[in-house]
Amino acid sequence: MRILHLVHQYPPEYVGGTEYYTQSVAQALTQRGHSVAVFTRRNGDGKGSSQRMDGDVAVHLAWNGELTPGQRFLTTFGHAAIAEPFDALLAQFNPHLIHIQHMLGMPTALLEHILQRKIPFVLTLHDFWWVCANAQLITNYSGEICDGPNLWLNCARCVLARSQKQTFWPAILPVAAMLGHRSARLNRLMKAATRIIAPSQFVKTWYSQHGISTDKIVVLKHGVDRHPKSLPANHPPEIQPTARRPIRLLYAGGLSWQKGIHIPIEAIASIVGDIELWIAGDERFDPEYSERLHRLAAQNGAGRVRFLGRLSHTQVQRHLADADAAIVPALWYETFSLFVHEAFAAGTPVIASNLGALAEAVRHAKDGLLLPPGDVQAWASLFQRILSEPGLLADLRSNIQRPLSVAEHIDHLLGIYAEAVDPLSSSQPEVILSL
Repeated sequence: MRILHLVHQYPPEYVGGTEYYTQSVAQALTQRGHSVAVFTRRNGDGKGSSQRMDGDVAVHLAWNGELTPGQRFLTTFGHAAIAEPFDALLAQFNPHLIHIQHMLGMPTALLEHILQRKIPFVLTLHDFWWVCANAQLITNYSGEICDGPNLWLNCARCVLARSQKQTFWPAILPVAAMLGHRSARLNRLMKAATRIIAPSQFVKTWYSQHGISTDKIVVLKHGVDRHPKSLPANHPPEIQPTARRPIRLLYAGGLSWQKGIHIPIEAIASIVGDIELWIAGDERFDPEYSERLHRLAAQNGAGRVRFLGRLSHTQVQRHLADADAAIVPALWYETFSLFVHEAFAAGTPVIASNLGALAEAVRHAKDGLLLPPGDVQAWASLFQRILSEPGLLADLRSNIQRPLSVAEHIDHLLGIYAEAVDPLSSSQPEVILSL
């Protein structure tokens, strides 16, 4: 089968959950004998398009220049520098199926090209971009979780706040109208997909509440594999950390406000005992927030906070195998969190916010612990409890279940692909969970 993946960014220039997932799936499909290509955009001063190989995967890049957030939003309605090379690739590669991963900064005209050529496509809901132009369901004007569009007036307010023009009220109605047009366009294109893949039941429920038929959506968790140097998922409690070193908590992911990293940094200030917080992430993404984290660490960390910088995926896995617990203090709705499932693959318990897909992934008091998002005192109390109850993390570790592997994920994904290409093939189960 010839399979084309459409994604807004791709490694090694960009490293994130969606990017890594796309790369791992594309490479796994080539190992199954399929012909796989990726189409993505590239920021910068380049022009035209180019091609390179990522192993056996052909990666096609279209340069879109340096775009401001406003310009990136406008590309939703058209961007010839991306649309033209994409159409040329469709003619050249002639895919049997297209898997849309993400289209941030890409024109919806790409989907029009797909529909015109009558190529079946599936899409994965990695975040809320298909309904929320901000993609994150976090308001720019109050920092609160959003329930979704309310006649798009709240969305317009969010756009103006992001552009630092929140007091320019005459723009509310025109911006709301533009966002409504965007929403109607994307909704129509979503409904044209053969299948829509949600990485969690939470995501399926949320999108079904915003106009997408539940019959269209299949829940398929991402697959993760245990790193060869990580500990087995059921390793015994006796190898838990002793007095030889402090308890080590690990965060790895984006360094931005909605990820909530400042919460455990503030919480660690009042802790009595040996505990460390290790933070891995690219500080260039949001330099202002990263500077804030360093200031907080200097004020509250007392030498307990260590910044690891941007790590490769392999390095993250190795650190997970060494960590006593992984932490995910999110202030927004995570849709899956590869980091959580890779922690479980490494046999490491997870401490996370009781929010969104995190509350679905972590079994409270069994393989991890769930805390109120943004509650510094609750996080501080838990850190102190970990130190005062030496067997707590060991008990959590002993209950960890193996997550779905990449190979198992690909098996299910190929079933969805087969159904998309041949609708008469057997239908897929509605929910595919970890084994």
